[in-house]
Amino acid sequence: MAIQESGEMYLETIYVLSQSSDEVRSIDIGKYMGFSKPSVSRAIGVLKKNGYVSIDEQGHIQLTDAGKKIAKTIYERHTVLTEMLISLGVDKETATEDACRIEHYISDKSFKAIKKHMKEYKTDRK
Repeated sequence: MAIQESGEMYLETIYVLSQSSDEVRSIDIGKYMGFSKPSVSRAIGVLKKNGYVSIDEQGHIQLTDAGKKIAKTIYERHTVLTEMLISLGVDKETATEDACRIEHYISDKSFKAIKKHMKEYKTDRK
């Protein structure tokens, strides 16, 4: 089942928040993304129903293996694309915003080529 862009954004946010805290809650996700509590609750409900997240008795949200796989992919795309845009002279804020848009639509083939290029670019710059 294909996941929508908004679902990918939620999974990426949970992944990012879980890097600094073991206890990710809906309120944390809402603050980070700037979304209302009802919007976050609906989205988390859909992600749970589709097997991407689990929620414990205290309301802490964890990524399942399937959710973590998607989140890591989107996060990697985000960081590599941001880095690429910055290396082209785009300011950090714009690069971050544009990478966030591109990461959901770029093909695997194009992303792999960019990733390979950026790896070689870094090596050449040392």
